[in-house]
Amino acid sequence: MEEDAENGARELARLLLQGHFDLRARREEAELSALGTGGQAHLAAGRTRLEKGHRRQLATVVGPVTVTRCALRAPGLPNRYPADQVLALPRERHSLGLRRLVVLEAVRGSYDHALEAIERRCGARAVGKRQAEQLVRAAAVDIAAFYAARTPDPAASTTLLVLSVDGKGIVMRPGHLREATRKAAQWATRTFRTRLSAGEKTCRKRMATLAVVHDTDPAVRRPYDIIAPTGGRTARRTPRKGPKARAKWLTASVQHDAAQVIAAAFDEAEARDPQHRRCWVILAGDASGSVTGIRTQVDRLGLSAGQRAAADRACRSLENNAAHLH
Repeated sequence: MEEDAENGARELARLLLQGHFDLRARREEAELSALGTGGQAHLAAGRTRLEKGHRRQLATVVGPVTVTRCALRAPGLPNRYPADQVLALPRERHSLGLRRLVVLEAVRGSYDHALEAIERRCGARAVGKRQAEQLVRAAAVDIAAFYAARTPDPAASTTLLVLSVDGKGIVMRPGHLREATRKAAQWATRTFRTRLSAGEKTCRKRMATLAVVHDTDPAVRRPYDIIAPTGGRTARRTPRKGPKARAKWLTASVQHDAAQVIAAAFDEAEARDPQHRRCWVILAGDASGSVTGIRTQVDRLGLSAGQRAAADRACRSLENNAAHLH
């Protein structure tokens, strides 16, 4: 019953959307006909020939619909469709709502999982895998222009300027590996390897570098606001809220190396605070001092092997990457 109700509601929504487009089409025909030749020429840059009944298919989140609209034509010129501009219809058949859904689901995991989620939402396979890949690429082309057009508001000298950088290994096709990784992969295929552990993909990844710059106000907290004290929290102490990021600037690249991505992050920070009047916050370079401090506190608290496992992993990570934390 629930499945039938869900499918029926989705079909009702599709019919309502289709009815709305049909109503707009009838109104458009009447409005353009009333304009006359002069009004049509002014509206469509000299196009005076009005043709009705032009149809196009549109795939939406509630199912496929047909959009009927008028075309304004003139010899030697491409057709002009006023309704396409009013409705902001894309050139391809996938609606903006469906494109947004594809992007939201694709960034959460693999394309296969994204298509499964879209099918659960839309009730049918509304988009194919290759089409989903194309829609995601199309949605990403204007990221740089978006940030260039969005200038953050000036911040007070007491506002913190925070920079953060991280890396993520991405499995690549063999032809897109960096030269050193490609050679290592060729060597690995010639040597004996035991069975790989879950998630392990030797010599098949490139490192993507991610960076963020944002503003935030200081949020003074106590140690037990961040990490639960030994024995657990009590109702007597209400945890204080942490800082809230605003005016975030994000970038990432698997094509460029870490130095270029980090340089872009510092360029953004310099643009926000060219006089360096604000306090900049970024990962410090005293990895060995951090390791010493963590282990000293763990020993002082007398934690068991299970309780200190996370702290030991953090210390090993800092020691292994000490050369890069500067």
